[in-house]
Amino acid sequence: MNASVRLSVSSLHAHKRRFAGTFLAVFLGVAFLAGTLVMGDTLRASFDTMFGNATSGTDAVVRSADAITTPGESQGVRQPVDTDLISAVEKVPGVAAAAPNIQGAGQLVGANGKPIGGQGPPTLAGNWIADPKLNSYRLAEGRAPEKSGEVVVNRGTAEKGDLKIGDTTTLRTPDPVKVTIVGLATFGGEDGMAQVTFTGMTQADAEKYLTARPGEASSIQVRAGPGIGQQELVDRVTAVLPKGVEAITGQESAEENTDMISSQFLTLFTTFLLVFSGIALLVATFSIHNTFAIVLAQRARENALLRALGASRRQVTASTLAEASVVAVLASATGLAGGIGIAAGLQALFPAIGFPFPEGDLVISAVSMALPLAVGVVVCLGSALLPAVRAGRTAPLAALRETAVDTTGASRVRAVTGMGLAALALAVTLTGVLVSPSLWLAGTGAVLALASFVVLGPVASTTAVRVLGSPLDRLRGVTGTLARRNALRSPRRTAATASALMIGVAVVSLFTVFGASLKATMDQTVSRSFAGDVAVSTPSFGAGGSGLSPSLAGAVQQLPEVDRAVGLGRGVAEVDGKGRALTVTDPLALERTFDLGTIDGSLRDLGTDGIAITKTEAAKQGLTSGDKARLTFTDGETQNFTVRAVYGQSELVGEYVITRAAWAPHRTQDSDTLLAVSFKDGVSTDAGKAAVEKVAEQYGNPEVQTRDEYAQSSAGGIDMMLTLVYALLALAVLIALLGIANTLTLAIHERTRELGLLRAVGQTRSQLRAMVRWESVLVAAFGTVGGLALGAFLGWVLVKASDGASDSAFAMPPLQLAVVALVGLTAGALAGLRPARRAARLDVLRAIATE
Repeated sequence: MNASVRLSVSSLHAHKRRFAGTFLAVFLGVAFLAGTLVMGDTLRASFDTMFGNATSGTDAVVRSADAITTPGESQGVRQPVDTDLISAVEKVPGVAAAAPNIQGAGQLVGANGKPIGGQGPPTLAGNWIADPKLNSYRLAEGRAPEKSGEVVVNRGTAEKGDLKIGDTTTLRTPDPVKVTIVGLATFGGEDGMAQVTFTGMTQADAEKYLTARPGEASSIQVRAGPGIGQQELVDRVTAVLPKGVEAITGQESAEENTDMISSQFLTLFTTFLLVFSGIALLVATFSIHNTFAIVLAQRARENALLRALGASRRQVTASTLAEASVVAVLASATGLAGGIGIAAGLQALFPAIGFPFPEGDLVISAVSMALPLAVGVVVCLGSALLPAVRAGRTAPLAALRETAVDTTGASRVRAVTGMGLAALALAVTLTGVLVSPSLWLAGTGAVLALASFVVLGPVASTTAVRVLGSPLDRLRGVTGTLARRNALRSPRRTAATASALMIGVAVVSLFTVFGASLKATMDQTVSRSFAGDVAVSTPSFGAGGSGLSPSLAGAVQQLPEVDRAVGLGRGVAEVDGKGRALTVTDPLALERTFDLGTIDGSLRDLGTDGIAITKTEAAKQGLTSGDKARLTFTDGETQNFTVRAVYGQSELVGEYVITRAAWAPHRTQDSDTLLAVSFKDGVSTDAGKAAVEKVAEQYGNPEVQTRDEYAQSSAGGIDMMLTLVYALLALAVLIALLGIANTLTLAIHERTRELGLLRAVGQTRSQLRAMVRWESVLVAAFGTVGGLALGAFLGWVLVKASDGASDSAFAMPPLQLAVVALVGLTAGALAGLRPARRAARLDVLRAIATE
């Protein structure tokens, strides 16, 4: 074994350039994976520290015991607590201080007239707590608010909105409130909690604008006296609390906040990056396997000579795996250092692009180092295993052969296996998408489809390269013909080289198709469901934004140009024990402005005890028109509602509809999410829109859009997502290009004598360079075409599998896919540049003399 290791080290030292591509592939994959893990650990630790610092003075939190959580949300909505409890809490032995914490949605308008934040993280407003130990925010500049209209904002919000102390601006609550900034604050030592914005006002203003009625608070913050532990304080406070109200420790409250950030953002963010790390490593697997396969094919005579001198199969295999181990360990170890550098770079980059994550030293855990190292070694060794086994099977007589050129083709077994996998993939996918909708079946079918493409690659490569390369015969003459024949020489090698690029292109195509389908679905939804002329909305998503003032609909309705204006508000309740979102609106105006499909019953007489529900949700709940539905609201009140209408479509409207009168007794901070406006006959869209914009300016200047503009803006986040996806997938494409370049470089070394003979019989250096470049383009074209086909299929699967109502639009964007194809071909040409230059520099006489 020692001899095998020494031989492997000597071979690596002598031919280290051959493994440069393998080293880079492993390095990039491991670096991305390690950087993701380190960054995730660092962010979690930073948020833990920040919340701990911010809430260090709060020993107990009194709040409502029950929360209503709707589907798709991790944090429920709790009813307010009565501030009269403060006097009872303050009398508990061991309580040093107690203060109400009133919190709601409030979005500041910047100096440029545009709202600050709202793109995901919450935009919060609340009362400024006078006790500095109970206040999560610390006053950094200026003073606390003392009278109505004065506010303190977190410093990060002020900087983003170009605001300073003394400035007057608008706070959307959602009713517009004129406020003057008198102080700037920090949170846990930071200018803000990530992109969360906060505006602190007097308690009277907070009760007026953020609650349904005075005397209510989101929670009560409690501080313990000297020598009283948090749990002891909670036990004492609990004894004086009424039913339905609970107390938790300050530490538990901080942990809940950290868990909320982790579950809603950090977990999703790191999972997203880990998926792309996996894609990069999968692409690297093909490149590594191909490199070892070619290198060992070229060393067939060398291995055969070892066998003839007495080396066993096990020794030859072990020697090969030892080479792979050295490359794997060195590349993975270097990748760990690169990953730490990536994490440090991202930590510095995020604040510059508007994501002010909390500062802190990098957290480098044992897991974040050991896992990428193990993955890199396993990927490299696993990719080299099959070539190593083949090397061990080399017969001693192979040492007598003059050439070691790999001319392996596609076997009949491979063709049968690939066709079987393809048929199985199609059957499983169609079953999971069309027959019995199941994400698991659809996902399994997608994986089988990928496997079938890989297995069938060598079978299809011969035909594909002939078809794709046929124009070269006419366009490039002999040079094109030679490039095509070189690509055809080893179908298995060509397929393996193209497979890495195929996976990268397939994933890019998948997200391109999925993004285009989401846009088409949104356009279809607005066109089909929205019968209004303009829509008024606030540009926000996630938990951000403050919504629209419910008074805006009435003000717009008074315009002479307007026929009807209907606002869609949002409420929450448990419907027969299950948390559900409610649409709060005027049912009569709703029916005239939105297409609800076939309606069983009537929306005209919902009143204060009626509810409308979609057919899909009615089937889930086992309800029909005339049945009773039991609704429990956040204030603890339970009421039986009669199902007076069952409608067909829920797009834009939601699953449940009640009147504003029915919601009013249970509401907290009231707001609309959308205002739909229809104009009278003869009023042009431009004239009507201008009139609505004048009224909207008085309500915080929300955005007024035509139907087409609203559909485009609703899908605006998709382009942002695709940009991030393309940036991350660039790593996978880069690794694929390294694989193509490395394969060509090794192939040139393999065909040195052949290239020398071509030069000897008159081929010019430019012709030789062109031949190598076109061979690279053909390999890339094969991978690109296969990737486009696979990506389009997987995109269709993803669209259909993620569509519960089976009404999503599937769209194939020809322009974007053409750009993807062009990028793939260009990448192939770039990958061939260095090997082509190296081939052209070969000395003719030495090349001919090479054995």
